[in-house]
Amino acid sequence: MLGIAVYLNDSIEEESIKKYYTAGFRSLFTSLHIPEEDASVYRTKLQFIGSIASSLGMEFIADISAASLEKLGLNWQSADIVLDWGLTGLRIDYGIEEEVIIRLSQQMTIALNASTLTEAQLVRLIEKGLSAAHTEVWHNFYPRPETGLALGDFLDKNRMFQSHGLKVQAFIPGDRNRRGPLYQGLPTLEQHRTYGTYAAFTELKAYGVDKVLIGDPDVSEEALVQLANRTLTLRAQALGAASDAHQLLAKGTQNRPDNARDVIRSEESRMSGMFKNVKIEPSNCIERREGAITIDNDLYLRYKGEIQIARRTLPQDNKVNVIGQVVAEDLPLLYYIIGGTHFRILWV
Repeated sequence: MLGIAVYLNDSIEEESIKKYYTAGFRSLFTSLHIPEEDASVYRTKLQFIGSIASSLGMEFIADISAASLEKLGLNWQSADIVLDWGLTGLRIDYGIEEEVIIRLSQQMTIALNASTLTEAQLVRLIEKGLSAAHTEVWHNFYPRPETGLALGDFLDKNRMFQSHGLKVQAFIPGDRNRRGPLYQGLPTLEQHRTYGTYAAFTELKAYGVDKVLIGDPDVSEEALVQLANRTLTLRAQALGAASDAHQLLAKGTQNRPDNARDVIRSEESRMSGMFKNVKIEPSNCIERREGAITIDNDLYLRYKGEIQIARRTLPQDNKVNVIGQVVAEDLPLLYYIIGGTHFRILWV
């Protein structure tokens, strides 16, 4: 499942939420840190978002504390009232009484904090009646650079939680209007801080993460196109005049099943014969950096017309024209194009 954070101190627009829904988002998340003087305003905003989520059939989960509940006129005994506001669940820390966690898990989706929950605590909760089917484990996001999680620890924890039947969630950064005060993205994994939103999403899905939420409140239109497309989509800048090669990549192609070490090879570019009777003069024969998009020119004889993407930096070759470059934020996606993978280029 894919979702995005909405923040109550930001302007909330119904059209924005509908835009995300159209792109395949099915989850909304908000954090309830409510100033005393704004409690009624926040409650109204919470109910407004809840009504939108409910009308679209979207999940809506709020990170909440006892203090925030009190400002909303609620407590842990009456917390299920939020279901009437359009919320479908609550993210809570382990610090509250186990009986409360267990009871809430039988009424709604409960998200426990992956950073503080131990296996012993989880086993005890399950033995006491926790509904594993309605319980998830959520990782935090980390606004400060250098404080995000290491991959190994992240995967170890996920395996443990999932072995007990719980779904796991993690955050990735947005790529537009990042949240302050640091504006450095809100990822769970530190390695994702410099990734494009779609690249980070693709990687978490490959790691078996059940739910991916964008911690920042906005993403670019390009990222939405990538996320909405079932075909693996890389953003790239075109070099040179528009050509049939650029159009082929925009429509989509497939990496050959015999996966090459150094390059991704478009199967259709040669097999279709589309360049057989086309003259391809040597042009822009420069060093092929990682992510360079190329086409073999006339000097490569029977290989003429083969389109490739460099997996690593390769030397200049007079027989190879460079016609584009994958953007830096999407380079991690190259790893996920294996033999037979369909992919397309979004020219930006």
